Amino acid sequence: MTSNDLLHVLEGLGRPRILVLGDLILDRYTWGNAERVSQEAPVIVLRADRREARLGGAANVANMLAGLEAQVTCWGVVGNDAAGAELRQLLADAGVHCESVLQDNQRPTSVKERFIGRANTRHPSQILRVDHEKCDPLGGELEQQFIGKIASRMPHHDALLISDYGKGVCTPRLLKAAIEAAHRAGVPVMVDPSRSCPLGDYRGVTIIKPNRLETEVATGHKIAGADDALAAGRQLCQDLDAQMALITLDRDGMMLVKRDGTGEIFPTHARAVYDITGAGDMVMAMIGLCLASGTTPADAVRLGNVAAGLEVERAGVAVIYRHELRAELLSGRGGGPQKIVNSEQACLLAEEHRRRGEKVVFTNGCFDLLHVGHITYLTEAAALGDVLVVGVNSDASVRKLKGSSRPVIGQSDRAAMLAALACVHYVIVFDDDTPHALLHAIRPDVLVKGGTYTTDEVVGHEIVEAYGGTVCVTGVVDGISTTNILASLAQDATRHSTEAQPKSETNQHLDSADDLLRLRRAG
Repeated sequence: MTSNDLLHVLEGLGRPRILVLGDLILDRYTWGNAERVSQEAPVIVLRADRREARLGGAANVANMLAGLEAQVTCWGVVGNDAAGAELRQLLADAGVHCESVLQDNQRPTSVKERFIGRANTRHPSQILRVDHEKCDPLGGELEQQFIGKIASRMPHHDALLISDYGKGVCTPRLLKAAIEAAHRAGVPVMVDPSRSCPLGDYRGVTIIKPNRLETEVATGHKIAGADDALAAGRQLCQDLDAQMALITLDRDGMMLVKRDGTGEIFPTHARAVYDITGAGDMVMAMIGLCLASGTTPADAVRLGNVAAGLEVERAGVAVIYRHELRAELLSGRGGGPQKIVNSEQACLLAEEHRRRGEKVVFTNGCFDLLHVGHITYLTEAAALGDVLVVGVNSDASVRKLKGSSRPVIGQSDRAAMLAALACVHYVIVFDDDTPHALLHAIRPDVLVKGGTYTTDEVVGHEIVEAYGGTVCVTGVVDGISTTNILASLAQDATRHSTEAQPKSETNQHLDSADDLLRLRRAG
């Protein structure tokens, strides 16, 4: 499946209603420079310069779903403390419905405090984590409150996601009641299991998502490769009466196994891994959103892979938004290189780059016989912003502008050569005589043309200047142009044609004799 195919799936996702049940955690981060080792003890001294709080556990899944534009309701408990109030507020700020986040006076809010150190202001690394929590099972009164209303609330949702971190909320009674209520309502159930919970407690789920270690513990089989994961997935589906098992295999990707015994491995794409924290929650959220929207399981996993890839490139737990997934797929990283795009894709890409605060530069031309003059001006154009988009006249358009003998190189090859340049980010082939339609659609920050023009002579300058954009003209390499190169080639062809006229029989014999003499001397 290509990036374009996945983009179509992504654009088809709606805003489903999803219920997230599980352990709510507040993640606190302290950032600073790890300057030295203490004189008091062999420990690193962290000079703190920033603190922040983020949602973790089931709260993080709910937050990520909200970022993916789902309508999210969160069920769980917090303590009667400042951390609990902060967690509720963060959920509310994210747009998550948290009326059913209950207060448990018998336990503190689960807090994970991470200390992140930078060495000489370079790449930060986690150096210590401190957990504040109580993992006793949920009290009978709170457990009954959840069970009492889950049957009536479930039909109002499109999916149930259970995020069990083993902190005590997902008791066997509550899990059983939730899964049965979902079955009666025809709602799919996805579970990210706790390592400390017997997998039998999740019996009857639509899809269970254990990692490699959790699967090995549950099945008693070592997973060294895809065949092992397939066998383990089959066993999980059978033992748990689950429709599917999705086994996450870290760098080896994910194995999706269905109840009928069929399975498929979904490899990961190479990434510059920054921090794996939150990747599992991101997979849970993305696949849960897809299932709630009626997407096929295979496509759901593919999008989950793309989302997880973005997550591991961020420091700590980070929300990945739907527009970021769209940009990732448009760029081609979600399914292979894709610099050559159509006008619709270029428009979406330009919007995304501007959203990131990046400057979009546009230029256009025929680019028939790519030469040093083109390379020079494209490099200069790229330096005027962050993203260079190049419009290339189609073969039909070039014939209108240059005559029936042009182009020498076809549009596909011309676009491919431009896309191979490091300074070029995207290439669009267009049929019109002018780039006006592209300029209206892309609205570049900078319009560039190479040559001896004035800015008023650049085609489309009035469009860009009307919305506040800039028009620039770069220099030229003297004597270098496609027209000059073709003229020179034509002159050479004429000269060689004249020199190649048939010689007299006598001259041919003389040439043959000279050749023979040279061969003898060489021998």
